[in-house]
Amino acid sequence: MNDWPEGRNGGPGERYGQGSANPQPESARAMPHVRRRPAPPQGAPQAPPRIPPQGQGYADDGYDSGYNTGQVYGGGNGGGQGGGGYGSGGSDRGYVQGRPTPNWGRRIKVGALTLVVALLAVSIGTYFWADGKLKREVDLSKVIDRPSEGEGTNYLIVGSDSREGMTAEDKKKLHTGSAEGKRTDSMMILHDGSNGPTLISLPRDSNVEIPSFVGSESGKTFKGTGRTTKLNAAYAEDGPELLVRTVEFNTGLRIDHYVEIGFGGFAKIVDAIGGVELDIPKAFKDKKSGADFQAGKQTLNGEQSLAFVRTRYAFAGSDLDRTKNQQKFLAALASQTATPSTVLNPFKLYPTMGAGLDTLIVDKDMSLWSLGKMFFAMKGVTGGEGTSMNIPISGSTGGNLVWDKAKVKQLVEQLKNDEKVTVKGN
Repeated sequence: MNDWPEGRNGGPGERYGQGSANPQPESARAMPHVRRRPAPPQGAPQAPPRIPPQGQGYADDGYDSGYNTGQVYGGGNGGGQGGGGYGSGGSDRGYVQGRPTPNWGRRIKVGALTLVVALLAVSIGTYFWADGKLKREVDLSKVIDRPSEGEGTNYLIVGSDSREGMTAEDKKKLHTGSAEGKRTDSMMILHDGSNGPTLISLPRDSNVEIPSFVGSESGKTFKGTGRTTKLNAAYAEDGPELLVRTVEFNTGLRIDHYVEIGFGGFAKIVDAIGGVELDIPKAFKDKKSGADFQAGKQTLNGEQSLAFVRTRYAFAGSDLDRTKNQQKFLAALASQTATPSTVLNPFKLYPTMGAGLDTLIVDKDMSLWSLGKMFFAMKGVTGGEGTSMNIPISGSTGGNLVWDKAKVKQLVEQLKNDEKVTVKGN
């Protein structure tokens, strides 16, 4: 018996609940829940209608069902990694994808590589710029009858009274006078070896023999006659080549490199690094050099530094005391220049290098690398790694200082064999 009202008994072919005749109830259908976008505020610009890409259009039968066709709930900038909406199968229908996570490891590597390349380029450029400034004017191949080579490297460092490039005002300010030509104001041998550097001053008044030599300009051979004179006279007679020949002949030590700097260049280097700090143990004054110093620590500018290294008449030991001051100052100059504040500061490094290299005269075989090694060896003299001394003196004759030949021979043997120096100088 059918208890349903008439017309609800589900006759054949009729759907359940819709006048269907099907005796079985229809299964429940889940209706998708769609979150509709909120209506834009009144007066706001309307977004243009979305046009499906070609080939993916929808049937346009004029009927708007109101259902969302696969769009991700909550807007077009949500969605999964594929960038498509719900039910889109990952296809891109114009929605913005999220930005990929930055690869910081790769960025750091690229940045580091760029920095290294830039530093390398600057370093190479600086090297060739500085190397091109060196005045390679001394030809040691013209020096004859040279001693045999030894261990380590020997530099002959010369401070000349050259006034080249100086104005009349500079000469007056630096108390250099206006003498023509140039003479050696100081001479030192710097030995750089495995037992630390050794700096040996050769007083300009040293009594030495002028040996046979070949003229640096004329090419003419001049035979030795046993003539003795002051060491600085060799330089005045035929320049750096004869000075090297005379030093090698009287010491037996081979000179590997020659370095010379004049008055003006010396003062410029000091000013470029901002002065050199020195501890002067006793006050002294000298009209000829312009020196006027109080005792104690003080920073010397270029003018004061030149006066300090040139003064000899204010000291009882005259030239011997002056050479000691020259050693002290040059070591301090090297020590205070080879610092991170100078080397890593281009505003200090380039003026210093420019001031120094413009006035340096070196031998033809001198490289910038060799010059740098000499500079750091000089620094090592004050760092407790090396020794500074005057060449041993036995007395004087006619105002000239006579070398102690026995001690000089022992000293030279220790240097040639790169042994620890035990000889004591004056």
